[in-house]
Amino acid sequence: MKIVVRVKLLPDACQASALGATVRAVNEAANWVSTVTFERGVPREFELRKHTYGELKASGLGAQAAQHVIKKVRDAYTTLKANLRAGNLGRPGSKRRVKAESKPINFRPNSAQPYDDRCLSWQYDARTVSIWTTAGRLKHVRFACSADTFTMLREYRKGESDLIERDGVFYLIATCDVPEATTYEPSGFIGVDLGIVNIATTSTGYRAAGRGLNRHRKRQLELRRKLQAKGTKSAKRLLKRRIRRERCHAANVNHIIAKKIVTTAERTGRGIALENLSGIRDRVRLRKDQRTQLHTWGFHQLGRFIAYKALRAGVPLVYVDPAYTSQQCSQCGHIDRRNRVDQATFACRACGALMHADDNASHNIGSKGEAVWTAGRESRVPATP
Repeated sequence: MKIVVRVKLLPDACQASALGATVRAVNEAANWVSTVTFERGVPREFELRKHTYGELKASGLGAQAAQHVIKKVRDAYTTLKANLRAGNLGRPGSKRRVKAESKPINFRPNSAQPYDDRCLSWQYDARTVSIWTTAGRLKHVRFACSADTFTMLREYRKGESDLIERDGVFYLIATCDVPEATTYEPSGFIGVDLGIVNIATTSTGYRAAGRGLNRHRKRQLELRRKLQAKGTKSAKRLLKRRIRRERCHAANVNHIIAKKIVTTAERTGRGIALENLSGIRDRVRLRKDQRTQLHTWGFHQLGRFIAYKALRAGVPLVYVDPAYTSQQCSQCGHIDRRNRVDQATFACRACGALMHADDNASHNIGSKGEAVWTAGRESRVPATP
């Protein structure tokens, strides 16, 4: 299982200047390669090297750096092609799709640049790295990270790392290949109901209220409107910073919720059942004032966090069909749209059960999870002699 960790570089003034110049140089070279790629009809990587490698070497890039620039550009066009084929940029002829197809891909001056073990080496005992730059090899560049990140980095780091710059601060994004834990046989399943008012509600009684996060998003939305109306350079700069902070805050909340759910499942020896909510934004029709909440709903990110944490802990995870989980009574199984009195209240019209609507849905999801697990596991019936 691959996990990405981020470490912060602590260069001195001269080292920071060299790193900044390197990031800008490789992305300027990537823009030139992108123009060549676009003009020549997106050739294969081997053919693209024939047209660009010599020029990149002559401009001062090292052999490995030049190769990584070419590969980065080619991968970007491969991703663009996949998005076009999947319809993620709109239908053929749409304004967004035409804009994406009509010009070369552009790389920001501080975009990530990949480094392999020939360009980057780690000295774990000294907590320093040796890294290639356009000004030569920089040695003894200090880095900082948490104790858990350092342990993972030291034991499992494998493959390339990316150098990025954010607001004058440099980071290395390293890939760690962590072995997966053995999945145990669960004694039951914890159903997890995902929502906007309550981010996650489990069948064990845990409820992560979304009031704080929704209030934070609403405040950030109002601030963004004011900054967008201002339109100055400093307002745009502050706008980008606020967007990043909001994204990081939401991710942190989702990490905390995911860890709580996975830890509970691991401690009690149960599995986790999640709703398969793929395509929900296309299926649901809402009023205009509700669309912002729907499109900022981070259910997919929370699901990914739960999935990788469960995989790492060996906790069984299944996905179930969410159909009728909010209308079906978890006590008697009766399905009726009128059972859902309002957002928070569930009252069964058959047996009279009264409970919180999210609690009821989480129990239904847990029951479906057990059925899915039982249907998918291997038969334990002895083979016929």
